[in-house]
Amino acid sequence: MIKVSDTAKVKIAQLMAEEGFSQEQDFVRVGVKSGGCSGLSYELKFDKISKEEDKVFVDNAVKIIIDKKSFLYLIGTVLEYSGGLNGKGFVFNNPNASRTCGCGESFSL
Repeated sequence: MIKVSDTAKVKIAQLMAEEGFSQEQDFVRVGVKSGGCSGLSYELKFDKISKEEDKVFVDNAVKIIIDKKSFLYLIGTVLEYSGGLNGKGFVFNNPNASRTCGCGESFSL
């Protein structure tokens, strides 16, 4: 399961509304793909449809869908949002990652 911080929840709601998605009906799709400077990188996008093979979670009033393969890499991850001086963006605090890159967008196990 993925946890969603309060700051990430607020930003997700704002972005979903701006892009024509409904937080009550639509999903945040979280995934992992090959690539990035550490080997694997995170994917984050909005989706209106969940597939049969997706895992569906709700945390902090955010509906999250994850494909089965990505789920194994993301168990226990906390999705946060940082809007400080060091840059803005979503941050994945992944307890399964043994190494992350400097930008935090990729990791390895």
